[in-house]
Amino acid sequence: MNIPSELKYTKDHEWVKIDGDIATVGITDFAQSELGDIVYVEVETLDETLDKEEVFGTVEAVKTVSDLFLPLGGEIIEFNEALEDEPEKVNSDPYGEGWMVKIKLSEPSEVEDLMSADDYKALIGA
Repeated sequence: MNIPSELKYTKDHEWVKIDGDIATVGITDFAQSELGDIVYVEVETLDETLDKEEVFGTVEAVKTVSDLFLPLGGEIIEFNEALEDEPEKVNSDPYGEGWMVKIKLSEPSEVEDLMSADDYKALIGA
């Protein structure tokens, strides 16, 4: 199970990479393996400002659809449009080409509420 130590994590199995006041968000290797083959990623909240833990989109796998929860409040400034044609990138490269959205943070202190890699490993029993 790949859990990069430089990222932050949520109990909803999302990863967060912080770069100044911009956060890149995707789902973890654990989440994509639990979902199975991902066939569609939908994000209709581009250019919207949402609160932490609001639903910002959905990910559809062969057998299920799951909501995506915003790990930090802010404006969704970018969607990974490559996922429209190649949603399987979430399975093959969840921490790289499979990223989902970028957020301009409205409350950077919320980052302190996210889990470390070690905390996330404990959550999933890795």
